[in-house]
Amino acid sequence: MRTMLVATRKGLVVVEGDGTRWRIAGLHFAGEPVSQVLADPRDGAWYCALRLGHFGVKLHRSLDGGAHWQEIAAPAFPPKPTTGPWADDPTPWSVDLLWELAAGGPDEPGVLWAGCIPAGLFRTEDGGASWQLVSALWEQPGRRDWMGGGYDHAGLHSILVDPRDARHLTVAISCGGIWQTHDGGASWMLAARGMHADFMPPERAEDQNIQDPHCLVQCAAVPDVLWVQHHCGIYRSSDGARQWQRIAPPAPSDFGFAVAADPTDPLRAWFVPARADAMRMPVDGRLLVTRTDDGGARFRSFGDGLPQQDAFHLVYRHGLAVAPDGRTLAMASTTGALWASGDAGERWHAIARDLAPVAAVRFAG
Repeated sequence: MRTMLVATRKGLVVVEGDGTRWRIAGLHFAGEPVSQVLADPRDGAWYCALRLGHFGVKLHRSLDGGAHWQEIAAPAFPPKPTTGPWADDPTPWSVDLLWELAAGGPDEPGVLWAGCIPAGLFRTEDGGASWQLVSALWEQPGRRDWMGGGYDHAGLHSILVDPRDARHLTVAISCGGIWQTHDGGASWMLAARGMHADFMPPERAEDQNIQDPHCLVQCAAVPDVLWVQHHCGIYRSSDGARQWQRIAPPAPSDFGFAVAADPTDPLRAWFVPARADAMRMPVDGRLLVTRTDDGGARFRSFGDGLPQQDAFHLVYRHGLAVAPDGRTLAMASTTGALWASGDAGERWHAIARDLAPVAAVRFAG
């Protein structure tokens, strides 16, 4: 039995199934916009982030599979300085959206990471009872050049914790490039070499600090292999993000937001192509999932079970997930549809078609 956690604009939907049959098993926080979810693989705890507008960002935790929830502290910036180099910072020092949640290493019980809009990175050592801003990243001088992609301000949406060394993190910021730390966040360096921002003037197109990675993932078994769905194409690194190679554009498009990496096969990854740039809808009205099995040399497109005519679905950056078996996938769209595949994305079936817009889908077991 597997469990999916589906973050929608009208609550957290829990889906259960065996890979071929799925059912909606529960709804939590009905009517409230859920921006991100996390099922901590270390202790089974569920975390649910809410974006409540006037009431701010909230974070809840369940230790018993959703039977009971407890509100815990949400990441929050310290007061903006009134003197010094950041006194004139035009970026608000307040969390608008909790965009990413990631568990720390297996030897770090209680450690979680959170990425936000604006692009702050936060860490907790006590399971969310308190959070600390990672100031070494927030106070990077280059942050003044970061900019929003689809939002007014840059946002940190992808956090990868190296399973070999929990002090080694790789994060992605839209639009602020890719950054790495090898000392738990005390110091940072850019890691977007080889990326090209077509939306910038030619003299700045290769500036690592203004790249727009839409989503960053890694192969769990071979963590030096990383994939990025970029605003301007698909990229892969086989050396831990020291250098990125752009993948030749596959049909029908290399624009999109979501990417999922096979947890055991470093040559396999899935993408959901869309029309660039402002269109943000399936090419020719056909929703497809593309898969490469050879590191990006070739791609196959799959649409069996997906709408192939007059489709307007967009899959957000957290709307595609692969289970640990590498064959079970889930995908959800901005129009409230949820699909699953049990054969590595070759055939899909709809679990639901009438959910609220989906921000994220995650496997919890």
